Amino acid sequence: MFFDVNRIASIDHVIAKRVFCALFICCLFICISSPDADAKARPQKVQYDQIPSSVNPDQLLIEVYKSLAENKLQNAQAKIDELIEAYPHFQLAHLIRGDLLLMHTRPVTSFGSGANIQGEKLKELRDEAAARIRSYRERPAPDLLPRPVIQLRDDQKQVILVDAKKSRLYLYENVAGQLRFVSDHYISQGKFGTNKFKEGDQKTPLGVYYITSRLSGNKLPDFYGPGALPLNYPNEWDKINGRSGSGIWLHGMPSSSFSRPPLASDGCVVMTNPDFLKIAASVDIGKTPVIISEHIEFVNHAKWMMDKQFAAKLLEDWRFDLESQNANRIFANYSRNFRASQGEDLNSWFSKQRQSWDNWITPVVKLKDVTYFLYPGKDEMIVTTFTLEVSSGKAKVNTRKRQYWRKEAAKWRIVYEANV
Repeated sequence: MFFDVNRIASIDHVIAKRVFCALFICCLFICISSPDADAKARPQKVQYDQIPSSVNPDQLLIEVYKSLAENKLQNAQAKIDELIEAYPHFQLAHLIRGDLLLMHTRPVTSFGSGANIQGEKLKELRDEAAARIRSYRERPAPDLLPRPVIQLRDDQKQVILVDAKKSRLYLYENVAGQLRFVSDHYISQGKFGTNKFKEGDQKTPLGVYYITSRLSGNKLPDFYGPGALPLNYPNEWDKINGRSGSGIWLHGMPSSSFSRPPLASDGCVVMTNPDFLKIAASVDIGKTPVIISEHIEFVNHAKWMMDKQFAAKLLEDWRFDLESQNANRIFANYSRNFRASQGEDLNSWFSKQRQSWDNWITPVVKLKDVTYFLYPGKDEMIVTTFTLEVSSGKAKVNTRKRQYWRKEAAKWRIVYEANV
């Protein structure tokens, strides 16, 4: 969406300025510019911990929009100046400032009239603006919950969700088993979109991942900003499906830039440095799940509870069958398309597992620390991770397991299972 210059030029001068201002800032709502994607050389590092945290660029741009809608040009100018002072590398703020200065002398009827800007750069700004304004308009209501997160462990205090279609990252916290919205942030993703399959395809993977470590910006090229949070891509499901590649991180921006267009990375999820620092400070290494999906669905609490009860019943039925030691009942939970990490088919894998089940003496089987997630992708899948506690005679064994359940026709069956 963009404005019709001829239509604006044909109406009253004062009204034209107000109409243009409203449409202009609406299109550029909380938008920022892109860096040189090849600028990986290390310039003089900035002190990222000194980036002002009290100045919210999104909020200031909202105030600029409001001021322009009310034809308060001086007030809008002051807000832009404040934004540039706080974030000197916020290139879009400089661009808006140039147009605001021109508005003092004549109507501005084209985006970027106050600056010499290349056509491709302009397109990148428009793409980012479109992503940001769409996310703002479609921001989920506070009472809605992200459907992919069915259940977290008690010690998983937060979860990150990435909506690729909206170029948006959502942070939720786990409060006594209930999800509570914390914040959302604009992100950039792979140059060629999502569904990563191989090394170098410049796509962002879709799946459920975990943050494996925290890398300090002092030990990385300036290209990554104040740091990075590596993900465990490829996970076990990626590997069993032939997906390759590595180095998928959440990370920040070079010190000379503020943000990128929506499609701009080599596959990583890239954030502004202030946003990255907020996220990095909140996550727990090895515990915080990161769900990357083409689209995140938000549902009401009743629907979320239905999903939770359904997933719990799937796993409970499996537990009950396992405790029975009835091979036929246990086997019925598994798909004919089951694949093991070592490439075994179902019959071969099941035969090995059965050797341990047959040796149990009146077993008591319990499941602890259970998580459930709807797995992103075209298939209906649930991934669950849990601790399997088996008491057999005087012995007790705990094993951490992960299962991938897929809906096949009208039945849900396990297509992958492994110890983790």
